[in-house]
Amino acid sequence: MRQEIAREVTLGQLLAEAVERVPDNEAVVYADRDYRETWQEFSDTVDRVAKGLMALGVKRGDKVAIWATNVPHWVTLMFATARIGAILLTININYKSHEIEYILKHSEAENIFIIDGYRDSDYINIMYELVPELRTQPRDHLHSKRFPHLRRVLFLGPEKHRGMYSMNEVMTMATQITEEEYVSRQKSVSPHDVVNMQYTSGTTGFPKGVMLTHYNIGNNGYWIGANQNFTEKDRVCFPVPLFHCFGCVLAVMACVNHAATMIILERYDPVNVMMSVEKERATALYGVPTMFINILDHPLFDRFDFSTLRTGIMAGSPCPVKTMQECVDRMNMRECTIVFGLTEASPGMTQTRYDEPSLEKKCATVGKALPGIEIAIIDPETGEHLGPGEHGEICCRGSNVMKGYYNMPAETARAIDEDGWLHSGDIGMVDEDS
Repeated sequence: MRQEIAREVTLGQLLAEAVERVPDNEAVVYADRDYRETWQEFSDTVDRVAKGLMALGVKRGDKVAIWATNVPHWVTLMFATARIGAILLTININYKSHEIEYILKHSEAENIFIIDGYRDSDYINIMYELVPELRTQPRDHLHSKRFPHLRRVLFLGPEKHRGMYSMNEVMTMATQITEEEYVSRQKSVSPHDVVNMQYTSGTTGFPKGVMLTHYNIGNNGYWIGANQNFTEKDRVCFPVPLFHCFGCVLAVMACVNHAATMIILERYDPVNVMMSVEKERATALYGVPTMFINILDHPLFDRFDFSTLRTGIMAGSPCPVKTMQECVDRMNMRECTIVFGLTEASPGMTQTRYDEPSLEKKCATVGKALPGIEIAIIDPETGEHLGPGEHGEICCRGSNVMKGYYNMPAETARAIDEDGWLHSGDIGMVDEDS
């Protein structure tokens, strides 16, 4: 059954609905390490982490940064912070020391979860260099000279590091919070609270913290999944990074809204993607065009079975017609869709539908506006709304428009005009039949 255009619900409530609907269905799967949790098990883990964070002193409105690849418990942390009214601040895994310094200072983040590192970046050493107090101060009384708001550094795994809490310790601390305290905290969370922050250069200049609410990404995720005809029987494979909206909204929130199984890859590897699709009988696959091209051109492609695939998303850059046609013909993705948007739009503005019969429209357009979202082509010089066939800036307003940029009212006012239109900075046009 399709929902109303926009619902007033929190991420915690959406997760509870999925649990009530199919508690014993798989929620999270990592095929390469046989890591599996049902919806009930996933929700129970979320509760333990959420209570542990409360025990540590994480308050409503606190930022909890995460600097990690798509490791197990990434999505757990996304919903644990949401349930207690905290804000998950997602950080690009490719960022270097100076970029982490900027984000921690500008966001005034109180907490950060890290892994050991990615590629040539040693996250642990970077944190010790930025916050030398970690080596000398008690971890429950951290006071950083460089980052006065920072209170905790945590490791997103079982390993222990000087001055940091491990994920196992966080979950163990859950026993310090009563069920009454936990329920009371959850009741204090509003759908219009900020739940996610992502730093993006967006439409102008240096990185800005985009503030997205439960209402923003919950509703965006619902329609992204509905336009792929997701149900609880779908199994969605996504090798895209969770720190970006492609991962945490188009993938995770689409799955949670429709109780579809999340088949997560820690990082993109074409063989691991093909293995995961076959082993887990995935019905949907996400990726940017180059990911699909690498898979289609891989010498081992013919050894894998793609017959269970039906739909998915190809987005992030223009989608070549040839590549889309090959996905249909060779990977069985006959209902593949394309999404257009930007982080400030939660991120989806428009999407092609799973039942769109024209391959040309699937590739040469970015579909129609998502329900609850208005799209306009506006002349960036005059502010005039343009008609079909005229080129101008693609703008939107509705349930997907960000709350604003963190501590940047002037930049927010430039991005969202007085009539509520979000200016994307992209140029496009409207078809006659859109």
